[in-house]
Amino acid sequence: MGSGGADGIPALWASSPVSDHARLNGGKDVRTRASALINGELKIDFGPDTLAQIQRCRLDPRDWRAILITHSHDDHLAPREFQYMYPPFVDSGTPVPPVYGGSTVIERIQAELEEGRRPSLYPLETGRTVRVCDYEVTPISAKHSDSEECFNFVIAREKTILYAVDTGYYEEPTWDALQRWKFDGIVIECTEGLNPTEYSGHLAAQDVRDVVGRLRQMGAASNSTVVCTSHHAHTGRATHGELQAFFEPHGITVGYDGLEIRL
Repeated sequence: MGSGGADGIPALWASSPVSDHARLNGGKDVRTRASALINGELKIDFGPDTLAQIQRCRLDPRDWRAILITHSHDDHLAPREFQYMYPPFVDSGTPVPPVYGGSTVIERIQAELEEGRRPSLYPLETGRTVRVCDYEVTPISAKHSDSEECFNFVIAREKTILYAVDTGYYEEPTWDALQRWKFDGIVIECTEGLNPTEYSGHLAAQDVRDVVGRLRQMGAASNSTVVCTSHHAHTGRATHGELQAFFEPHGITVGYDGLEIRL
């Protein structure tokens, strides 16, 4: 659905070359905050651009059976938007999808919305597989924030995918955990683009290449695994075309808003 970082592209007040390029050219360089939808029914993250995304992609959120939240940062969780699932905004009895997330996610939703005007909340723990609708969902530990436990997700039904947004280069326990799967698809963040920094909670393009390379080397991914990027920021100093030029030799697709992936 969305493929942008915390402030999207073009960012609100940014005068960066990437934001200016997106304002002028539009297309795949315009990015709303990162999120995903699996088979039209399993939503990943619920950020401030959700309404715009369902309008642009012509989606019906009444089809959503559950919502997974990676972590509580504002671009991934806009808890007060859940109030619009309840009267007087909709008819009484409208189905509300349950929300799954870590303890900080659940605490934030509880703090923002009173009981009876918030979804059912289910806690997730690193490494503990839970059944969500017809999917086996395993949260794995992302390297992103010291203030809360952040998740990436392994989601399996007929196919198995890794949703790796937000994270830096994984710690070794996470790499050990990933050895048990063989992925048909991978969505991986690329916040820092072609402008790597010292911050360890996001990935630059060269990091994405290295992570995907290690997954292939260990057998968790193969040349047939579909890999695409997400969570691009204007501070990464790379347009969609420039990212394509970097990733094409590595068999990695540069994601964009509204991209549909069939496995």
